[in-house]
Amino acid sequence: MVPEINYWAVLLATASSMVVGSIWYTPKVFGTRWAKLAKVDMDRPGASAVVPIVVTLIVSFITAWVLAGAGSIAWHFYGGSYLWAALATAVILWAGFTAARFITHDAFEGRPTALTVMNIAHELVTLVIMGLIIGVWPPAGTV
Repeated sequence: MVPEINYWAVLLATASSMVVGSIWYTPKVFGTRWAKLAKVDMDRPGASAVVPIVVTLIVSFITAWVLAGAGSIAWHFYGGSYLWAALATAVILWAGFTAARFITHDAFEGRPTALTVMNIAHELVTLVIMGLIIGVWPPAGTV
């Protein structure tokens, strides 16, 4: 079975991740604290955000696409609300993959716990918003 995917919802969810990141890491929200904890010099000469932004856009699309497919499979399996399936899938995938992997790598790399918490919280917010978008805009003919 190939899961039904609304690619317009995936594209909007991809864009939402860029919006969440832009707000989350702005200096007035968590950007200054993140840079300090991650030891990132925001004023380094010649620094360009173009490559990281392009990479983020690509992996955000992949994340939204996988979430849409997994949410569709979950909805077919459990039934009920498509929104609930998308949100539950987002949180479960975040906990089992994103948060678990961040915690593991950060523990071995000796990163500050505050940085790990900040980053996994950002990912949770990102995935929940993606799940909301995908959940309220199911593929045609599914709901």
